[in-house]
Parts: sequence; C-alpha cells; structure tokens
Amino acid sequence: MKIKRDENWTTTNNGVPLNNDEVARYLSVVPTAAQAEHAKQPFYCFVHFGMNTATGREWGNGTETVHDFTIEKIKPAQWVKTVKAAGASGLILTCKHHDGFCLWDTGTTDFNVMHTLLAKDVVAAVSKECRAQGLHFGVYLSPWDMHEKCYATPQYNDFFCRQLTELLTNYGEIFEVWFDGAKGADAKAFDYDWERYYRIVRTVQPNANIAICGPDIRWVGNEAGKIRKSEYCVVPESLTVAETVEKNSQHYADKTVPQRLTSKEADLGSRAVLEKNTNLVWYPAEADVSIRKGWFYPGGGKVKSVKKLFRLYLNTVGSNTFLLLNVPPTDKGVIARKDKARLKKLGAKIADIEKQPVLVQSFGMLKESDDVLEFRFDSEKKLRYCVLSEDITHSQRVEQFDLYLQKPSGKYKRVYKGTVIGMQKIIPLKGKAVGALLIIRQSRSTPFISKIGFYE
Repeated sequence: MKIKRDENWTTTNNGVPLNNDEVARYLSVVPTAAQAEHAKQPFYCFVHFGMNTATGREWGNGTETVHDFTIEKIKPAQWVKTVKAAGASGLILTCKHHDGFCLWDTGTTDFNVMHTLLAKDVVAAVSKECRAQGLHFGVYLSPWDMHEKCYATPQYNDFFCRQLTELLTNYGEIFEVWFDGAKGADAKAFDYDWERYYRIVRTVQPNANIAICGPDIRWVGNEAGKIRKSEYCVVPESLTVAETVEKNSQHYADKTVPQRLTSKEADLGSRAVLEKNTNLVWYPAEADVSIRKGWFYPGGGKVKSVKKLFRLYLNTVGSNTFLLLNVPPTDKGVIARKDKARLKKLGAKIADIEKQPVLVQSFGMLKESDDVLEFRFDSEKKLRYCVLSEDITHSQRVEQFDLYLQKPSGKYKRVYKGTVIGMQKIIPLKGKAVGALLIIRQSRSTPFISKIGFYE
C-alpha cells in the first residue's frame, strides 16, 4: 500500500481549516480540574445492593417495609477487594434506589438499613473499605422515590437535598455523584430541582463529578456498552439538560433502555455539529453496563464471559469513554464466586495491555516537522497493542489518523484507520513489526500527543 505521507495535518488537513476562529472556539473548551483528574481513572464499578437484593426484584413496587430486607450479613471488604482485582479505580454504591430504601443511617426516614436485622450503615462500611484498600468512593442516589409520601410535592426537593447532604458530608471524599432519570411510567409528574442538587455537590464535594443527569459526565445512551464511532468530549451544551436525559431513561422495570445507538445519535461532536451550536462544553461519555443481564443479583443469572468483559473495556476505555461496570452482591452479602473469578481474570487482562512495553514516547505539542511520527524498534517485535493519549488540558484535537506497521520485509501496512483519540485510544494489534508510522490526517490546530506506546 502506498503511504500518502503528504496528506496530513501539516498540509491538507483533509481539506478543513487547521486554524481559524471557529477552531479556536472548539479548543477553548477544556476539562475542569475535576474532569481532568477523572480521566486518569476511566474504569470503575457500580455496586447495586439494597432492598431489591433481598426481594429478588429489579425495581421495588413501593409497598416494601424494613422487614422485607432480610439480609443479616455483608462483607464490604470482599466487595472492594473484588472491584480492585478487576483493575477498577473506584466504586459507586447504590445508596438509595427507586424503592426509597436507604443504606445509611439517615435522619430523613425510618425506611433505612438501621431498622433491619442488619442494623449496619452500609455506606459507612463500604466507604471505609474503599479508603482502606485505595479505591475512590462514589454515591448513587435515585431522585425517584416510590416510598416517600412527600414525593411529587415541593417538600420532596427539601427531603432529597437533606439526603444528598448527608451522603456528601458524612462519608469522606466522593469522586462521582450519580443521578439518573429512571422513573416508572405511572409515576407522578414532578420537576426535580436539579440546579439546587448541583449547588450542594459543588459546595460540599467540589472535586466530585456529577454524572448522567448532571453537567460533568454524560450518559452514552444505552446500557450495553455501545459507543459511537467517534466519541467526542467537546459537545453542545444542550446535551447537559437533565430533563432530556430523564426522557430517554428507563421507564419500565422489565424493559431496559435501548441497547444500541441510532443513526440520529451517531454524531455529537463533529465540526458539522459544533458549528451549529453557540454554547459548547466538555462532557465526556460514560457507559454503564452490568456484568449480568439485570442490575441486582441474580440479574438474569448469566454472567458475561471474560472475553466479552475485556472487549467491553477495549471498546469503552479504549475509545475515549468511561466504563462503569455493575457488580451486584448476593443476598448473602458477598459478590458471587463466578463474578469474582471473571473480574479477577479481567483485571489480569487489563494489566497485561501495558505489561511488556516495546517503545513508549511522549511528545506534547507536535511541530510542523512532526508531520509523520516514525518509530523504530530495537528488534523484530510481535505487537499486541498500541495505546495513544492526547493532552486533554489542551482540549480534544485529533479528528482522524492512520497507524501503519513496518513489517520485517520493510514494507508498511495500514493496521488501523481511526478518528478521535482524546483521553485514550487502545488499538489491538497482530503480527510482527520492526517499526511503525502514525499519520495524523486531520486535527483541530496542532495536535498535543501526551503518549504513544507499543506493547508486545
């Protein structure tokens, strides 16, 4: 294959402007300090545990009492150890799901874990273990509450804010606050005071990112880990409107949200989209998906294979998207043996990606003389991965690139044709090589490449 080395960002830039006022507008959008820090921990786990674990449901029905929570023992140390073994950097606990049952010692309602046989502040126990084992801790608090009598009245926003303040005040540093828009189709119409919720988070936990129905991390749009071909971080501000996320969220307990993206949703951040929107934001995607079909144990029983879990990791974390993998404990208070074993193997496969480096380089801002990045290995190598990252503190710039490997014969072969890089791009490779070429075909101004690594 003939390599068109002259068709790159320093020359044609695919026929689009390299620098102009419009490009400068895109580049002015950069992550906050909290978002930039979050990008360093792209894989973390959800832990769905609560009343539904005891009753065997996915959603409650609003009639449960504290006596229905029959779980007497939990092993939070095992939960955290299992999550850590998977290679995850954090854990988000479902502190309150839609049934309204609270897993902490709350002063807002008697419908909480302290009035059960367990009589243990689960949020305290899990957050303590996360700190002890070096994991970040996050909280999920369902805005919809089937149990609370004041729901859908003005008093509910006060009630919810008291719960949120308790969680953000009493359990140490919080790295992510997760709100969703799921609500039963027959639930009473009610407008959540999202801006008030956000102010509480910003005040009490200023380093926390607010996800999904929030301004910091956007929902990828499904619960199957499917992402777009080009998952941009710079997108129209209109995507942060919580009410829109609510509308597209789950509204039936027995029906999951769409498992694939439609063509209408395929492009959120190209130049063609951004030029039509005055206000832009840094709003990276997060894919939430369960290790089982459902979110609470047993969740359909079937556990995803290690192969499928690793493919999920490569397709999300390896394509500029955060991965939030749900791991539900059983009604015995532990993560099931099969789940635990597969997560441990997943962690080993993730660690293997960069275990044997062949060549790793950092560039920073490229120069015009860096029109093609050439790499020479010290000997013939059997490559398995290439990992690329942009310096996102200078926004997201690369829009198209090609990766070539130089075979032992001296010939070059294109092994990957890509679009965005962003926080991280992981490219699986096969075959032997003595070198490589990275050609950036299109960029928003001069690219900032913080890292490119080849691994065998």
